[in-house]
Amino acid sequence: MFETFENPAHGRDYTIRIEVPEFTCLCPKTGQPDFATIHIEYIPDHLCVELKSLKIYFWSFRERGAFHEAITNQILDDLTNCLAPRFMRITARFNVRGGIHTSVIAERRMSGWRAPEAVILP
Repeated sequence: MFETFENPAHGRDYTIRIEVPEFTCLCPKTGQPDFATIHIEYIPDHLCVELKSLKIYFWSFRERGAFHEAITNQILDDLTNCLAPRFMRITARFNVRGGIHTSVIAERRMSGWRAPEAVILP
């Protein structure tokens, strides 16, 4: 499903942020298109995702009807099952539909991994 490559800095915690501003799927109730911006944030362990394969993966949702919550959690499950990152968060911000704006946030962290302490500068 996804192409991957070796993390070039395996010994370091660093964050990869990916924004997908043109995500589309179908409303499971009406069949009308839903539009969203998907934000992916992850701290890789051994593998990183190759971006073209990620783009093709997101295209697979265009003809699929699903609730926002299901899509967000499926993306998290699919990516974490492939990459086994130290930490991953998916934020899906769906465009207004019926006067309602929906954002769904799902995350997973590797067992035993602890986030580094935040640096607060004066």
